[in-house]
Amino acid sequence: MHVISHKKLKEFYERCPEAEKAIQQWYATVCECNWKNYADIKSFYNQTDAIGGQRYVFDVGGNKYRIVTVIQFTIHRIYIRFVGTHDEYDKIDCKTI
Repeated sequence: MHVISHKKLKEFYERCPEAEKAIQQWYATVCECNWKNYADIKSFYNQTDAIGGQRYVFDVGGNKYRIVTVIQFTIHRIYIRFVGTHDEYDKIDCKTI
């Protein structure tokens, strides 16, 4: 999968350095995958929720962090819409970002 954009991930872990290892591990794993559907995602990340509109929420770092994505399986792209702590995630509407 091709992640767009790593910059958002980096900005988050520069702000929250304790998250860097978990975020980098997620990124490395995702880049190696060739997911075709939600079931493929669940085989790697069981703690992922499909929320509609091609949006998926990943729990990362033992449920400390959230990554909200838009995934287009046919072109193998993952668009990062939000990266933050669990508390920050609770304050957004992930269906509209």
